Amino acid sequence: MKPVALSPQSRQQALDAMASGRELDILVVGGGVVGAGCALDAVTRGLSVGLVEARDWASGTSSRSSKLIHGGLRYLEMLDFRLVQEALKERGLLIQRLAPHLVHPVKFLYPLKHRFWERPYVGAGVLLYDTLGVTSGNARGLPHHRHLTRRHALREVPALKADSLVGAVQYWDAQVDDARHTMTIARTAASYGALVANRTRVVGFLRQGERVTGALVTDLETGREFEVHAKQVINATGVWTDDTQGLADTRGQFHVRASKGVHVLVPRDRVNSQSGLILRTEKSVLFVIPWGRHWLIGTTDTDWDLDKQHPAVSSRDIDYLLEHVNAVLETPLTHDDVEGVYAGLRPLLSGDAADTSKLSREHLVGHPVPGLVVVAGGKYTTYRVMAKDAVDEAVRTLDGGAAGPSVTEDVPLVGADGYRALWNRRQTLAAESGLHVVRIEHLLNRYGSLIGEVLALIREDPGLSAPLAGADDYLEAEAVYAATHEGARHLDDVLTRRTRASIESWDRGLAAADRAARLMAGPLGWSEEQVHDEVEHYRKRVAAERDAQQQPDDQTADAARLGAPDILPLG
Repeated sequence: MKPVALSPQSRQQALDAMASGRELDILVVGGGVVGAGCALDAVTRGLSVGLVEARDWASGTSSRSSKLIHGGLRYLEMLDFRLVQEALKERGLLIQRLAPHLVHPVKFLYPLKHRFWERPYVGAGVLLYDTLGVTSGNARGLPHHRHLTRRHALREVPALKADSLVGAVQYWDAQVDDARHTMTIARTAASYGALVANRTRVVGFLRQGERVTGALVTDLETGREFEVHAKQVINATGVWTDDTQGLADTRGQFHVRASKGVHVLVPRDRVNSQSGLILRTEKSVLFVIPWGRHWLIGTTDTDWDLDKQHPAVSSRDIDYLLEHVNAVLETPLTHDDVEGVYAGLRPLLSGDAADTSKLSREHLVGHPVPGLVVVAGGKYTTYRVMAKDAVDEAVRTLDGGAAGPSVTEDVPLVGADGYRALWNRRQTLAAESGLHVVRIEHLLNRYGSLIGEVLALIREDPGLSAPLAGADDYLEAEAVYAATHEGARHLDDVLTRRTRASIESWDRGLAAADRAARLMAGPLGWSEEQVHDEVEHYRKRVAAERDAQQQPDDQTADAARLGAPDILPLG
């Protein structure tokens, strides 16, 4: 399988093929991690597949998670062993086989506050967590947990107040750049033959009597509207599940409720630690996660019924996170330490629980009307299982023999094959390219064995080896590559999802905006006016987000965030 570039040309070809009138086996609606996973699962069964996303790949929940690939230690306390074991199996697959270039180990310290009873209680839970990881049928790929005295724990995390713990347990999980991972799944699906297009909105479903037979879609870049015919449509739209079901005139067999999760980023030097932290709160848990030159702190878990495209962060959300982390830190964090902020919406299966932290993280698959399959709920780590279950349901009604079994357990994502060999050759790659070995390591952990495509851009134009001004963790070549190979259509796509400049810099990526837009202009054919419009749109977005974060509650924050218009079509 040769990797396919998600280029402007390949997007147009995919749209033309979907509009040709040829009936697809499967049309997937929604370009988050589950939708992209469905497309990959279906196409690797030998089916003809289309995948459409209204905005950008992972632009909803899938770019705004805690960026952890984990079993969910707290679910053990709820006695949800099956969910934990399933997630730990997926964690092992991702680290070992499917995406070793994108999913990496991360260690956490669990401070113990009570003598005598808490260590055996927590220790038993973490031992079970490790054991379930082994018995999931997959190599763990991670070290075993260990118990620490208070002195040893404070050496590991000097930032902790000495009186905030009596000891600790340290264990390992994994983390991922969620937006990059989701885009890579979509690109892998395209490489196996799926027709994939972002900025393509479903505005209605096609019907023959009761049966759904495809979708009416609009290319948001040009305004072109056309029909896509398919034997089965899979609705994988996350928190938009009910809205999408409504287009088919069905209330559905289950409903999705949105829960807002807020995260803040602070510079790495604000918390003196060699390990991530997991802290108990009155509702759930709080993570302090190493993230490059930052700490990622989250999350909240509150009901949200306002704008789903741009969930807003209020000052109350930030106060909550800082208050809980400061309870254990020797030197408290303040609002002035917060460099980046984002909010995501979890799609929770609706129930009678009083608050969203008690609603189900498990997923369901339904078939509300013939021709339409709906998948909802779940957690990021188990996306592949959700996709398999959804496609299983879709192919159940296809002609016998049309589809083979799911094989995604053995299908590495593009960039995975050869990653470890190239990692071992990173000094040689640095010498050959003229880049520092630290830059090569950065590229390998973002592109894996596709690093050669990025380095080829630099060979053609050596100037692209320069750091991107205003976001110097990234190279200029990466902004170009995002437009030529990774489906980026707008400046926001590059600064928010292909890179993470929007949350990793004090100015939220503003200093990088003009240069990044000009690097994208060539591949995307932008005029000077379009470059200006892209930069201006990004500036307004950042201003609206900053305004929202000064507001006291969800309603006022939402109103402030909506002050920035959405990106306009280019056509």
